[in-house]
Amino acid sequence: MSTTPQLVAVDWGTSSFRLWILSADGTVLAERRSNEGMSDVASRGFETVLEGHLEELSVAENLPAVICGMAGSRQGWVEAGYLDTPADVGAIGETATRVPGTSREIIILPGLAARSADEPDVMRGEETQLLGATLDRPEGERYCMPGTHSKWVSMRGTVVTGFETFMTGELFACISGKTILAHSTGGSGAVNARNPAFASGVRDGWTRPGMTTHHLFSLRAGQLLHDWPDDDNRARLSGLLIGAELSGAGIRGGETVALVASGALERLYHVALSECGAKVHNIDADVAVQRGLTEAWRSYSAKSKNRKQT
Repeated sequence: MSTTPQLVAVDWGTSSFRLWILSADGTVLAERRSNEGMSDVASRGFETVLEGHLEELSVAENLPAVICGMAGSRQGWVEAGYLDTPADVGAIGETATRVPGTSREIIILPGLAARSADEPDVMRGEETQLLGATLDRPEGERYCMPGTHSKWVSMRGTVVTGFETFMTGELFACISGKTILAHSTGGSGAVNARNPAFASGVRDGWTRPGMTTHHLFSLRAGQLLHDWPDDDNRARLSGLLIGAELSGAGIRGGETVALVASGALERLYHVALSECGAKVHNIDADVAVQRGLTEAWRSYSAKSKNRKQT
């Protein structure tokens, strides 16, 4: 195990910031996490926030940094563009954007775009997780990446052949916290994946997705008429939305799905996928993005070296 810092790896999203100091073999030597997402740092400056974290870790100024996520969006630090699908995630390092005018070398990885006229879609950050995930499961074909905006990705090797985004996490937060159901769910708190109400919600959302908005109102009626507890209602709400997502993603039972997740989301989606008959292959999301960032930096460095030699 190497203990010499070689790379600053950052996943910078809309509402979160995750940073790791990695050695040459990918060992995590230090890390920082915060809620300083893209939407919160524009006024302070991306470089100021990044260097503040690195100063806390006493990181040398010559250590390079590779960033994925919303820092590369149009409203982010520097727009990093998109690779159009079908896209090889192995190429994200070679097509990275160098951040100008910084004291250390910093690159931001591109996202992926599906430019369908009827159903356009984009991702930022997940492409880097996918690169790391394919190192764990090179034969994988279907990936589920839950989150605020869940991604379902079809792959052939390292090539993304298509993907779909589902706003499940954001809908759960909005419905449980800002609609009439806030009075029946206790707000957008944690959900116990072992609660039977979660599994029943998954089954109903999966088998009868067209009834989802009716089932949502039933949570309110169930509390008024039968004193359904907030915890059960919150679990069922989560199950209904995730079940409807699985239906939309085409889960029919019997298939193998690579679940790129960690923590509470991993537990919820593992239970949900199993409830629908899918076989689940777990890939830790943090490990996947760390490996993806490392691999992308290697590709970028190799291309830069070749360019200098020619």
